[in-house]
Amino acid sequence: MIPRYARPEMTAIWSPETKFRIWYEIEAHACDAQAKLGVIPQENADAVWKAKDVEFDVARIDEIEAVTKHDVIAFLTHLAEHVGSEEARFVHQGMTSSDVLDTCLNVQLVRAADILLADMDRLLAALKTRAMEHKDTVRVGRSHGIHAEPTTMGLTFARFYAEMDRNKARLQQAREEIATGAISGAVGTFANIDPAVEEHVCAELGLKPEPISTQVIPRDRHAMFFAVLGVIASSIENVAVEIRHMQRTEVLEGAEFFSMGQKGSSAMPHKKNPVLTENLTGLARLVRMTVIPAMENVALWHERDISHSSVERGIGPDATVTLDFALNRLAGVVEKMLIFPDNMLDNMNKFPGLVMSQRVLLALTQAGVSREDAYSMVQRNALKVWEERVDFRELLLADDEVVAALGVDGINEKFDMGYHTKHVDTIFKRVFGEA
Repeated sequence: MIPRYARPEMTAIWSPETKFRIWYEIEAHACDAQAKLGVIPQENADAVWKAKDVEFDVARIDEIEAVTKHDVIAFLTHLAEHVGSEEARFVHQGMTSSDVLDTCLNVQLVRAADILLADMDRLLAALKTRAMEHKDTVRVGRSHGIHAEPTTMGLTFARFYAEMDRNKARLQQAREEIATGAISGAVGTFANIDPAVEEHVCAELGLKPEPISTQVIPRDRHAMFFAVLGVIASSIENVAVEIRHMQRTEVLEGAEFFSMGQKGSSAMPHKKNPVLTENLTGLARLVRMTVIPAMENVALWHERDISHSSVERGIGPDATVTLDFALNRLAGVVEKMLIFPDNMLDNMNKFPGLVMSQRVLLALTQAGVSREDAYSMVQRNALKVWEERVDFRELLLADDEVVAALGVDGINEKFDMGYHTKHVDTIFKRVFGEA
């Protein structure tokens, strides 16, 4: 986690204090369940809750771990210092360390997912607002970076909205899949602990019992979770790259908001660079970087090894903290983004009328011209527009073959911009619904 790209609420989920609090709750709820089953005395279970308001001493736990070389044992030793060694003697009864570690990790990932889902709601709202605002703002569509046919700025925002809406559904599914806990003992057989303990602990923590665990919760769940984060990061980059292209000097159809006092360059005072969206492109790479390690964690030796552990200590905080920051940064960019409709029209007219070439081609074929001949007739005029920057319509009107096939009125009719935007409302209903 880099503080520059971190927000406090998400960072707090991964703090040692939060982790130890979750560990404590797992152990305390397990003691309650054990007492209800008659496995341990009720007074011992009650005694554990004496620590419910304790601020666990991270430095003290680290000090103990320096001797034990085992983090869970160090925590349990520290817990006994608060509860009393006699009262705490039934803590962790029949459990293994992974019961605590894995259940805690999944609690943290669920909490992180909830923050990310709220982040996505903010971004979706911003994209929808800008889509509605510019539903009919015409701009040229580009393929391969080259002018293609007219579209609208609203459709650009709408497609990003639809993409992010799919991502939200994916994240909701990933949250559900990761929301499991395991209190099943050394190799997952419940030999020394009743399955009812697992059911009770999971219910208290808002999780579902893992249907079958070994010593660990299966890591395909985590691979799925981080893969979804990677897809969301790629979608963030997709939006960011479009905005960066819009802000290029030669295009300038949209731009990041440039605040009072902001400086674009240490050398060139005129510069207004797309620094936020460039930053988002980099942050997306960092999130995606966590996906392959998460997938490689799926294959573990037999019932468990610890090759996954060091990976997850890194990628859990890094991916969620970075994505949380990136989603909020992108939402802010979209909310404040500057749009330049006049520049969009100027860009479309750099090669006057050229974006109507397909409509003329189709009209010629409808008029009885073979497709091959029609393509040749349109292209010979279109290429002159590229080379000489003359008006495409005027060239067509001066082309006897085209006029013979379509007539003057037929040619003029093919340059109506509304032809290209007539189904915008239909697309918007598909994306946003009838409302």
